[in-house]
Amino acid sequence: MLKSIILAAGKGTRMKSDTPKVLHTIFDKSLVEYVIEAVNNTGLIDENYIIVGHQARQVEEYINKNCRNSTCILQMPQLGTGHAVSMARAELRDYEGEVIILCGDTPLITAETLKDFIVFHKSKNSDLTVMSAIMENPANYGRIIKNYDGTLNSIVEEKDATEEEKLVNEVNAGIYCLNWGKIRQAFSELQNNNAQGEYYLTDIVKWANSKKFSVNSYTIKNNEEIFGINSKANLAEAAKLMNKRIINKHLENGVTIIDPATTWISPDTVIESDTVIYPSCYINGKNKIGRNCKIGPFAHLRGDVVLEDNVKIGNFVEVKKTTIKSHTNACHLTYLGDSEIGSGVNIGAGTITANYNPLTKEKSKTIIKDNVKIGSNSVLVAPVTIEEGANVGALSVITKNIPAWALAITRAPLRIVENWVKSNTNH
Repeated sequence: MLKSIILAAGKGTRMKSDTPKVLHTIFDKSLVEYVIEAVNNTGLIDENYIIVGHQARQVEEYINKNCRNSTCILQMPQLGTGHAVSMARAELRDYEGEVIILCGDTPLITAETLKDFIVFHKSKNSDLTVMSAIMENPANYGRIIKNYDGTLNSIVEEKDATEEEKLVNEVNAGIYCLNWGKIRQAFSELQNNNAQGEYYLTDIVKWANSKKFSVNSYTIKNNEEIFGINSKANLAEAAKLMNKRIINKHLENGVTIIDPATTWISPDTVIESDTVIYPSCYINGKNKIGRNCKIGPFAHLRGDVVLEDNVKIGNFVEVKKTTIKSHTNACHLTYLGDSEIGSGVNIGAGTITANYNPLTKEKSKTIIKDNVKIGSNSVLVAPVTIEEGANVGALSVITKNIPAWALAITRAPLRIVENWVKSNTNH
């Protein structure tokens, strides 16, 4: 098994935010978590070392809570990418295998690409392999300069490149795979004789060549995967690219998405075929949606939602932490949170589950059994259970459990005062 080193120490000044760059989110999941998940999902890497620096405690708390196989290592002060990697030397002092190095702000990288990269590295018996990309416009990227035999000679930053080197359109993608036993010495010998006074990770290529090690480059197939986040504009663009990838996957799997441009679906959502997603839906978090469901338009699934087959979630319906069994409808203007809802249930327009107590900060559960009918504009105050077949009259506030097949109704009786209008006007 390999190890990974993920660089997550940068301040991210251009984000113009108090939040560390790597903790900015897409679908409520941080950028660095996407990278860690991609690494873990290769099945080839058993331990990740996350190099933290700016707001290190906040980043470390997030990673400890949300990410497996991950240990944070502090880089302080931050003296460049080469210096960042060197922070892991103590943890890896007895390790002789391969290490993959990535940046924590590239959320679009996939496990499949990382696996292909590692396989290529091993197939070449390479000591150091750099991931590269072919760019139509390579401006501002470090150029990949190769030897006549196709091996990697050096990475030249644009500011240092000759006019001939600037014409090269193969660029450094910022991901490395290396034989740690051979290359780790480089991190003790890197020089910082540059304008920034920093130790650059790219300099390990020159160092490895000076030692006559095998150095190669691997060209990524999809350049979108190495898209890095340096600004809020980059973040928005990455979210669009990720969502387009997810939408296309669901379309290929038989899901009907009426308007991909206005539909957002998280990468952790599973949707079975023949389900229809109408325009302007936002599906966030981890969810499972069955076959032949109808979602939207203007529906919001907030995570931990399970919909069995033939469920309808209609316009302006919000659902979170809720399981809904088959052939149940919630068609209009409804909130369902922290609930278990049976099959054959009809939820009337304007119904809400009042699951949150603002005094105790506690959330309680609503249970609705099979074949229940909930009238419009009802409030179900949790914790509450409505047993099978019961009906709740419109405009009711339910604060007690309702037995099977009963009618529950709390609204005041209708009063009709005849000629009231005439007696209270000048007519």
